[in-house]
Amino acid sequence: MSVVPSVAVVAANTPADRDRFLDLLRISSLVVVVAGHCLMLTVSVSGTEVHFGNVLADLPMLRPLTWALQVLPLFFFAGVAAGARGIGPGTSRGAWLFRRTQRLVRPLGYFLAASVALLLVADRVLAPGWHRPLAVTSVQLLWFLGTYLTVLAFVPLLAARITSAGRMFTGVAAIVVVTAIVDAVRLTGGPAELGYLNMFVWLVPAVLGIGYLRGLLRRRTAAVLAGVVLVADALLVLVGPYEVSMVTVPGQRLSNLAPPSLLLAGHAVMLCCAAVAVAPRLRRLAARPRVWWLTVIGNTGAMTLYLWHMPALLTVLALSHLAGADRAAPTESGFWLLTAVQLTATGLLTGALFLGLRGLENTPLRWWDEPVAPVRGVRSAATVLAGIAAGIAILQATRWGLTVDGGLWFAGAAAALLAARLLTRA
Repeated sequence: MSVVPSVAVVAANTPADRDRFLDLLRISSLVVVVAGHCLMLTVSVSGTEVHFGNVLADLPMLRPLTWALQVLPLFFFAGVAAGARGIGPGTSRGAWLFRRTQRLVRPLGYFLAASVALLLVADRVLAPGWHRPLAVTSVQLLWFLGTYLTVLAFVPLLAARITSAGRMFTGVAAIVVVTAIVDAVRLTGGPAELGYLNMFVWLVPAVLGIGYLRGLLRRRTAAVLAGVVLVADALLVLVGPYEVSMVTVPGQRLSNLAPPSLLLAGHAVMLCCAAVAVAPRLRRLAARPRVWWLTVIGNTGAMTLYLWHMPALLTVLALSHLAGADRAAPTESGFWLLTAVQLTATGLLTGALFLGLRGLENTPLRWWDEPVAPVRGVRSAATVLAGIAAGIAILQATRWGLTVDGGLWFAGAAAALLAARLLTRA
């Protein structure tokens, strides 16, 4: 069980210049995403067939709620803004990236090993039809880690370029325009694979995060821009070709998330600008001792919380099935009562896992966490490329899960991370 410091200890160890707004934004956005995952997942069993579904597929009226639940752009915004503080003239891009990667990847090995072990146990106690849904869903959430690692690789370059408000807005506009062009081609019969170019949408919150850090995004400007983009997004749904859901739902003509769409790009702009507009209020909220204590504890175990809520949820769903209660569809009697029971159980189990495993996230590993050399030139560039390769490999692995194909992609990610570590050894 990890040691949780007291409110007084946390307050005493907080630097006076700490931007509590970013810390609160980062952990609160992650908590919202975790809650959304737990709420949406459904399980239907028919004979030997097992299907993991989504509440949104059965209740389209709930899809607008995803505009409040899809808040990962805020995590990217806050994470990049906080991390970019360590970038200055002469900063080694490769070294900076690997230091960020060390902390993010540290709990990943434990998670994957435990996921494989849980899958083996599930194979013994559940019907064969459960294997593939569990194998894929148990690691599907790692798409976020793969995407975030890839975005981080571009942050030093963005930090060197985003030196004025004009450059910041030009950068955002360029990404939005390219995304619109890609979507237009996809919607008129173009190759679906072209959509993966839209992964650059995740650079939008990164650009705005750097702009916020450097004081380039004023509150009044941010508030106006948030309102304008919100209206534009609504029009894209009402009179345009876009689905309302900000997460993928079966049967969509064009997903807004996988790969990202123009609507998600606008959503990212709107969320980040709205956050900047209300930053003083959030900063005052975070200054409250108890709120700040929860914020700090949450952030020191953020990856643990994100990774382990899915094993907790799947465990609850499996045990519920063995007890004869599957949360299959909102139209079934007792669905919402069962949902409340399962969410409570998942919350308690996730909390226990968080407290028990948070220490692993904060305990340096031998060799992996050894000092990082200030690599330059070719070594620095090679480290950045290795980071991008690791991110892409993890992203691809989530398509296949804990299968042979997924294992190959995870092995590729491990090789890229190993290369990054060897390149940055002091």
